[in-house]
Amino acid sequence: MSTPSEQGAPTRTGVHERLAALSAGAPPAFDPRRTLRLRVEFVRQLKRRRTQFAAAVLLVLPILIALAFKIGGDSTGGPGLVDLATTGAANFALFTEFASVGFLLVVIVALFCGDTVASEANWASLRYLLAMPVPRARLLRQKLIVALTLSFAANLMLPAWGLLVGSFFFGGAPARSPLGGTFDFTESLWRLAIVVAYACGQSLVVAALAFLLSVSVDNPLGAVGGATLLVVVSNIIDSITALDPYRRFLPTHFQYSWLDALGPTVSWDDMMRGTGVALIYAAVFFAIAWLRFDRKDVTS
Repeated sequence: MSTPSEQGAPTRTGVHERLAALSAGAPPAFDPRRTLRLRVEFVRQLKRRRTQFAAAVLLVLPILIALAFKIGGDSTGGPGLVDLATTGAANFALFTEFASVGFLLVVIVALFCGDTVASEANWASLRYLLAMPVPRARLLRQKLIVALTLSFAANLMLPAWGLLVGSFFFGGAPARSPLGGTFDFTESLWRLAIVVAYACGQSLVVAALAFLLSVSVDNPLGAVGGATLLVVVSNIIDSITALDPYRRFLPTHFQYSWLDALGPTVSWDDMMRGTGVALIYAAVFFAIAWLRFDRKDVTS
């Protein structure tokens, strides 16, 4: 077999004629399963400023709350979560979850799921991803897996970090229930796990709507703001008791049903209803998002 030097440099006469006489060979193999890998997408999203900013907020917030309690003095020891927040690490973690689940965690979930596709369109890179070519269904699946993973990680990170911060500032005393009774450390972790799991299930509604808006608009702020607005409007309508029993079908009506996990025994009824409502809304929104993006003419 001749070496490249024996064949001649690319600039020498006759080289192009010899190349033209060679066989074209087999076309390069294409495997759609190797496009837009999860590891690559995870690294891209973790390096983004909004992900790092959200993580910083989740880390700083429990410390600020603990310092506020320290500056403000001892709690009154009443039955509410805010009054029990300084009695120990578990109660502090529960209060941190209670204070954040209504808005902060909603915004973070909407940010991760609403920004994921719309940002690609805003950067004019979405059509190039599809031209690589990345199958549309795979692009949505990979984007959604990463967005939901980050969203669930945020829902888990806040109470876990709150537990550590609370143990440093307020010790590890047994958790006290606002409904009466105390829990040992193992039972406290079990109840906190139920709360976090239920909060993750409720966040699926926000995630699904934000994802639907993300594939529908080219502006990430529109997707994030639209999903957040749904929660705000739903909470306002839910406060109108005259709408009973119809308000039970609102996506946020059972948002705080995890409080039923803090009684002497866990009451599952409203949490089961809330989970069912959340799964129905999420399934509808995700299905519409898939259909819309599959039929969408991506020009941006």
